[in-house]
This record gives sequence, C-alpha cells and structure tokens, in this order.
Amino acid sequence: MKSTAAIAQEFAHNPEFEKKLDRLAEVAVHVGLGLGPGQPLVMTATLDAVPLARRITEHAYKAGASLVTTLFQDEDSVLLRYRHARDESFDTAASWLYEGMAQAFRSGSARLAIAGSDPSLLSAEDPQKVSRANRAMSKAYRPAMELITRHEINWTIVACATPAWAAAVFPDLPPDQAMAKLWDAIFAASRADRPDPVAAWKEHDANLHARADRLNEKRYAALHFQGPGTDLKVGLADDHLWLGGGTTANNGRYCIPNMPTEEVFTTPHKDRVEGHVTSTKPLSHQGTMIEGISVRFEAGRIVEAHASKGEEVLQRMIETDDGARQLGEVSLVPHSSPIASSGLLFRNTLFDENAACHIALGQAYSNCVKGGDHLTPEELAARGANDSLIHVDWMIGSNRIDVDGITAAGSAEPLMRAGEWV
Repeated sequence: MKSTAAIAQEFAHNPEFEKKLDRLAEVAVHVGLGLGPGQPLVMTATLDAVPLARRITEHAYKAGASLVTTLFQDEDSVLLRYRHARDESFDTAASWLYEGMAQAFRSGSARLAIAGSDPSLLSAEDPQKVSRANRAMSKAYRPAMELITRHEINWTIVACATPAWAAAVFPDLPPDQAMAKLWDAIFAASRADRPDPVAAWKEHDANLHARADRLNEKRYAALHFQGPGTDLKVGLADDHLWLGGGTTANNGRYCIPNMPTEEVFTTPHKDRVEGHVTSTKPLSHQGTMIEGISVRFEAGRIVEAHASKGEEVLQRMIETDDGARQLGEVSLVPHSSPIASSGLLFRNTLFDENAACHIALGQAYSNCVKGGDHLTPEELAARGANDSLIHVDWMIGSNRIDVDGITAAGSAEPLMRAGEWV
C-alpha cells in the first residue's frame, strides 16, 4: 500500500489537480471565510491536509491576514493515547489551548477548519473512554464554541481528501484511485471545478437565501416529517428565523460557514418535539460510526434511543448534559442536491448533512432567533433555543420522506414530497 507521502507526491505533479486545489483554497478564504485585511486566522487540520493548509495560508496572507496560526492533529498520536494513556487521563483536555482559541476569537481572529479525518478512527477503542474524552474536550472548548454559535466571528469549514477517508468512501479501489475520486467529489461539491468558482458560489448563495426568505414569510409553527420509520413533529422556536447560505457575523464580515452547503435551517423549540425518527445515513461522530439510529421524543426530549451499530457511543453522547437529549437545529435539504445526486455516502457530516434533511442534538444557533445575538441565555431559552456542550447533526431525510409545514392554526401545508420541494 502506498504511503500518504507517496500519494501526495503523485498529485503534486498534476497541473489540473493543482489548479483545482488552488481554487478550493481561494473560495475558502474569499467566499467561505470572508477574511478581512489585518485579521488573524486560526486554522485546524490533520497532518494529511498540509498541502491544502499551505494553499489556504498563502491566499490568506495575500488577502491581508495579519497572522495565520495552524494547529495540526496527528491521528496516529490520538490512537496512542487510547492504547497507552492512564485511565484518569480521559477526563482531561487541553483547556489552556481552547482558552487560547477563545481569546483569539475575542481578539478578532477568524476560524477555519479543514475536515477530512478518518471516520472510523476510534471505532475499535473503548466507547467509555471515547465518551469521557469527548465530554472533557466539549467542556474545555465551550467558551470558544459559544463565540462560533453566536456568530461573533467569521468562520468556515472546508474539506480535504485523506487516505483513510478515501478508503472509507471507496473501499474497493486502490488508494491512489480512491483519493482521486474523493478529490473530484470534493472539488465538485465545493464548486472548485467551475471556471469561476467565486461567481458560482455567489449565485448558489443567493438561491439559498431566497428559499430561506420564503420560509420566513410562511412563519410555520412546526414541521412534520413522515416516512419509513419516521413520524416526527418538530415545533419551531418562538421568533425563529430560517437561514441558508452565508451570514454576516457580528464582527461585520460576511461568511459561508460550511462549504459545501445545500441547506436551509432554523432553531426548533426545545420542548415541542414529539414522535419517532430513524436516521437515513450513518453518523460519523468523533471517530466512531453510529448506524441505524432510532429515537423517540416526548415533550422535546429523547426518551428512547437505539442504534444498530455504535449504540453505546450514542447513549453516552445524549448523556453529555441536560440539553444533549433535545434539538438545537432542523434543516431542510432536497434529495436532488448535488451531494445526494453524487450517489456517495461520504461518512463525513459536512457532506452527508448536505445530502438530506437533518436534525442536530444539542446547542442551538442564536442567530436563528430574531435578535438572538443580543439576547441572554435565559431569554434565548424562553424562546425555545436549546443549550448544550454538543451540537451533533444526523440525517433523517431521503427520497421516501415527506415534510409538511404546520401553520399556527394547525393546518398542514406540503413542503416536500419524496424528498423534493413542492
């Protein structure tokens, strides 16, 4: 099997690949991040993403960044912790690092994450240790995460193909072919394969905003999802707002937080979710695959939860804190989205959530409530916005799911049929 370095070297001598990689870095900085002159940037990535991280760094400095700081994670070192660390170490996290990130954001830094980790990195590890480590990290990262969910800063996430991820998506192909196919899928979904990707993103952004505007005009009180294994009513938060595409952060910078993005989304009311729902795609959560999720809600809270694979991780995830059993987001995505149309299961939430309608357990986005960025946590909670250490998206939509909008008077209006907008 070829090494990561050998595969990377092959791509480095492909002019067409280099052109698309550069376009991806360009749209990440100028469209996704909306980096401002003189603004610092904090970036995170795995070691396999070094070539893309360097391109992004180059474009960031050309755009006027004052300083680019990149924090790399070595996935092999993560595994060494689970193999050799003392048991009590799994209740600790690098608080000093996350406090530093929060301080960087308070001081005006932008945030960019490069996704592409091994979706099954921790699948063979002790689920209890995985859960404890995730909880410790979530608690330490909370101050920084709050600044992101309140959109105090401009931020975005882009993807980089890595050998482990490519092998998970294309298990029957040789490593170099799997990498090539995954890169092609990333470039297509991120519009980096277009002659003018910046213009393509502006057009797509406008279309998503138009869809969100139409939903805001409707002012539905709830959404009703129905299909195989699903009969779920999701009440929407008081004064909720539908968003899609880019947003202006509180620092005045316009950014598109996820690249790719095909969704329009809003904040559910944490206490007004009823019924049962079944996942339509696996969830890759912190290095563990969770499949066949089936949960039941009463008065907004999960009262029963099962999974055909990774159930222990699911159970520990919803036990993270009091808000982990309630919803913080509901999103609508047509089955004909480019991600779904590719026919690929990416095993990466950044992509798979843009192939299907989805819900998120945990923290709500305050900007999905009118004036939410200026409300206190207590005022947000009074409107129905959830509060939690986690925010975990999982997919519930498909071409067999119908969605109705429920008016304040209780009547149902068709929104989606067989996964497509009516």
